[in-house]
Parts: sequence; structure tokens; C-alpha cells
Amino acid sequence: MQITEELAAELETLTFASPVAHVYNPLVYAREPHGEYLRRYGGAPKEVVIVGMNPGPWGMAQTGVPFGEIETVKGWLRINGAVGKPVGEHPKKRVEGFSCRRSEVSGRRLWGLIRERFGEPERFFARFFIANYCPLLFLTAEGRNITPDKLRTAERERLHAVCDRALRRTVEHLRPGTVVGVGGFAGERCREALAGLDVRVGRIIHPSPASPAANRDWAGTALRQLHELGIDF
Repeated sequence: MQITEELAAELETLTFASPVAHVYNPLVYAREPHGEYLRRYGGAPKEVVIVGMNPGPWGMAQTGVPFGEIETVKGWLRINGAVGKPVGEHPKKRVEGFSCRRSEVSGRRLWGLIRERFGEPERFFARFFIANYCPLLFLTAEGRNITPDKLRTAERERLHAVCDRALRRTVEHLRPGTVVGVGGFAGERCREALAGLDVRVGRIIHPSPASPAANRDWAGTALRQLHELGIDF
């Protein structure tokens, strides 16, 4: 929890200019379920750490859990808890916590594959852990999502400095042999942040429905890429 609390505090000091109009930090307003996720499933060591990019509006932004599709978090991970409101909530992207009826497709795909392969969360987390590189959700004034790679250069560099430190500390704590970025951005940030550590870094395809490739048998592609990395999944 110390790494998370220090990361949350550092992120609160950052500022972002237009087109960013709203910044959600679920480490703050969804601290309770996020903390439960860490306590229940974040024990060291792990064989593999899987790293996503940043929260989706209907996933981690609602539950505080990476790729946190609501029904999976409640029903399979058995995590619940109080979720507050972000500062400057956008009316099109309201945070309703575990009452939210929307579903995050990326999270549904990722956790669905994990559930299919492992059956029970304890079997998965005995070897694996899932984290997000950046815990912030960025929205325009119209409510459109902005991914971290689309931020202004100076803002992106300041964000990277904070998130790189947190990721490196997380990996040093969990001591995995392999770190896997979900998508190109996460894979690149993992390589940069973890340079010099005795850990292998790879990547798998992102499950976002915005990716045509992900809509053509995402699970099969991800499994093949994991096996190519030598990961028994």
C-alpha cells in the first residue's frame, strides 16, 4: 500500500492543460476496493506481472481494480467497497462504483480469459499480478478519453517520471521473472522503467475493441504471445 499511497500523492501534484479537462484518480476516490485488491492478491513474490496502460471509464475508474470490469470484480474477485467521486466529474462519465451498469470490454476480455484458464482467482494470483502503469483517467471537455501517450510532451514526461518510479518499485517488491505490457504503450514504458533490472520484458496485444486485431480472436492471439514468452498460462 505504501507504493500506491505515495504514487497517488505524487500524481495529485501534476497538472494538465487543454485538451485535458477532467482527471480521475481512482487511487484516491476508490481507495477502499483498490486497497482490498492489493491486500488480497498483491503478496510477493510473483512469477509474472502484467501491466496495463491506464483506467477505462467503466473499469478501474469505477472499481479501483486494473481492467476492473464490474461484474468480474464483484463476482469473481469478490471485491467490493465504498467508491467516492472524482474531483470535477464529467456528466457523461459519471463514477457510480459498483452500481454502474456499464461494462468495460477490455476488462471483460482479459479477466474472462484468466477466469477460463485458472478457474479460481487464487490460482491465478499465486503466480501473476495485474497492475496499471498510469492510474489516471484523462477526459476532454466533451468527455472523450485521452490516453497517456496523447498528452502534451512536457506533461507526458512528468507523468512518466512518477509512474516509472512506482512501476520499478512494484516490480522490485514482487520480484517477477517476467513483466508483460498489455499493448504497445505499456510494453514500451515497462522497457524504459525497468531498464537495468534482472527481469524480462515482453508484450501482448491490447484487448480494446478499438483495435481491429483485438476483435479477431484476441484471446487466441494473447495466449500465443504469452506462450512465445515462455509463460505457462
